[in-house]
Amino acid sequence: MPLRAGDWVEVRSREEILRSLDTAGRLENLPFMPQMFEYCGRRFRVYKRAHKTCDTVHSYTGRRLANAVHLELRCDGKVYGGCQASCLIFWKEAWLKPVDEVTTAGKPLLEDGHHRDRPIRETICTEEIVQRSTWAQDSQARDGRRYFCQATELPGFTRPLPWWDMRQYVEDYLSGNSTLGRLISGSIYAAYNMLASRNRLGRPARWIYDQFQASMGGVPYPRRSGTIPVDQPTPAYDLHLQVGELVRVKSYKEILATLDTTNKNRGMVFDAELVPYCGGVYRVKTRVERFLSEKTGRMTSLKTPAVILESVWCKSRYSACRMGCPRSIFPWWREIWLERVNEHGILPNDPS
Repeated sequence: MPLRAGDWVEVRSREEILRSLDTAGRLENLPFMPQMFEYCGRRFRVYKRAHKTCDTVHSYTGRRLANAVHLELRCDGKVYGGCQASCLIFWKEAWLKPVDEVTTAGKPLLEDGHHRDRPIRETICTEEIVQRSTWAQDSQARDGRRYFCQATELPGFTRPLPWWDMRQYVEDYLSGNSTLGRLISGSIYAAYNMLASRNRLGRPARWIYDQFQASMGGVPYPRRSGTIPVDQPTPAYDLHLQVGELVRVKSYKEILATLDTTNKNRGMVFDAELVPYCGGVYRVKTRVERFLSEKTGRMTSLKTPAVILESVWCKSRYSACRMGCPRSIFPWWREIWLERVNEHGILPNDPS
């Protein structure tokens, strides 16, 4: 096309999409997942252009892919053992057709007339194949299945993207994924972080960073470490939070006190991307009890409770080697990092 953030698109018909898929239910190695069929014939805005993403299977580095976008649609996990990660779905542009914005309000779906002169490819894939391609038998898995979704197969439909490849940042801007201001602030942070992470200059550099950010109402330096030795247990607390409840994220200083020196609490990392949300009030979106391991494809259960918060996702502002990733992954929150508040954002026992 190529599509840009904010463009209106219509998801093609089942028949058109099936003609684009191979005998494994994939296009250029990207799986078309069964739940995506329910969006056929419907219209959505492009959320971000998915010209790059992050490798959550192996190395947490940047990856490049071609001709793909994200719509504001997430995986419901129903055909993947009830996975609750709610990953943003990848859409190949071949599965979409652009729609003029003026035609979107209350008008019937457009016929895809501009495709009629093209030769029609014989269908070699079926919905049954797409459904059957989601899992294989695995005797070591709890439910006997090894699942295959877009997240588990990501290395297969992407290729390495070095952080120093400036073309990605140009496309971030031209695609509408990022503003020029965000790109400039991100590059300033990346350069300053190299100074702040050095042994001799690190402490004064981080202090200066904090002072400047405090004066501007910004986020403190987001890459500090917890203090609990790795061979010591980290604290846990269960608020028994339920979907819809309001919580306040504790201060960064309070959360650091719950982390070991690898920034983990009972095995879960508190990432730098979570720091901007400290002090904010959010509603619980869901409790996370099980998820699909992207490394093994097996269903995994959490030992300690965690929740996902509404409107809280990774914005890749501080992520080394994957700055500006549009994947918008929902982070998971230990309940010890949160405190319950009432509908006015006030702690239950706060007299104010």
